Amino acid sequence: MYPKELRYSKEHEWAKVEGTRVRVGITKFAADRLSDVVYVELPKVGSEVAFMQTFGVVESVKAVSDLYSPVSGKVVEINQALVEKPEVINTDPYGEAWMIVVEPRDPGELKRLLDADAYMALIGERQS
Repeated sequence: MYPKELRYSKEHEWAKVEGTRVRVGITKFAADRLSDVVYVELPKVGSEVAFMQTFGVVESVKAVSDLYSPVSGKVVEINQALVEKPEVINTDPYGEAWMIVVEPRDPGELKRLLDADAYMALIGERQS
């Protein structure tokens, strides 16, 4: 349910290191709590994001939530398909529903994030 190879923020974003870049999305826990996602706002390619600062918004039928970047750097890719079909966040939060790809300024920031076990402890879930 929470891939071991990912790092997690306390704000419920995940980060996946892919070579020199970091792919970012929100966790299944966050997607489940939001319920039916109807809108997502992402930054433009080329914009800068900062560690644990907002980079976008996700809106569901229940709430509007800010998205926080788990790493500082330059946005080099956004998931345009997600903007057009935000409901994918509810069905595939670790696959098709990735949000942005960042070229990090300081990859060391990733060490400040949680591993899967620590994240599961944070949200009160156990590995099955």
